[in-house]
Amino acid sequence: MYNSYMSKGVFKTTKKNGDVYYRVSITYQGKHISLGSFDSASAASCAYKEAERLYRDSKLNLLNYKSCCKHLHPDKAITILNHRDNKMYIKTPIYLQNGYFSYFLRGVGELKFDNDDLFYYSSHRILIHDGHLYVNDYGMQYGILARFGIKNFAVAGKDYEFANGDPLDFRYQNIVVINRYHGVTRKPYGNTFRHEARIHINGEFLIGRYTDDNIAAIAYNKAVDAARDAGIAKNFIQNYVVDYTPKEYADAYTRIRLPKHYLAYLNQ
Repeated sequence: MYNSYMSKGVFKTTKKNGDVYYRVSITYQGKHISLGSFDSASAASCAYKEAERLYRDSKLNLLNYKSCCKHLHPDKAITILNHRDNKMYIKTPIYLQNGYFSYFLRGVGELKFDNDDLFYYSSHRILIHDGHLYVNDYGMQYGILARFGIKNFAVAGKDYEFANGDPLDFRYQNIVVINRYHGVTRKPYGNTFRHEARIHINGEFLIGRYTDDNIAAIAYNKAVDAARDAGIAKNFIQNYVVDYTPKEYADAYTRIRLPKHYLAYLNQ
């Protein structure tokens, strides 16, 4: 492997198999920034000139930067604009706004987040697969909705909704969690709401209606325990009730009475 200087900011090097490629970098305000790798010296040089222009030309912004970026990756252009305007270099395609930040995901658009999440998304790149937004963390995939307590099985419009109708706005005030527990659904009941606990075993069984979704979640868990004790081999998802201490959970679990028709089914 070898390096040799080409045009400004461009370095010629080779892969282990002998193939030649060109790395590009630029320095701005004392920060050395990699612009990527290219197959040709001319493309690498163009990428450098585009980055240089983004730093120099204040007329270029989030709305029109693509007009000058034919070789520079869009994600890198966003980081440069943010570095230029906000004096902060962030490796992921984030642009700091007034009171929040935007994360620009190719093929999706502008995602909005509260500044509380800035540290996390500065070091975690958002990916998409089959419409599912996630990050890789310690070798595992985590949906970005999990940070709001929304489970993987949750359904938009049923279990959660976006207050302003924008499904790309992930600021905390815009996320409304309706049903946070498995087997629990909030439904209208007279002039108010009740949380229904239901379990599905060759059909659906209503376990009960409760004013507190934590109690409904515990009732569902108790129904799952009873099903397992009866020898029903099914991969049930149990709820972790975060709002209760172990003692409060145990007291509630003891007080809950499972419906007779459900117990009769299990005893068959």
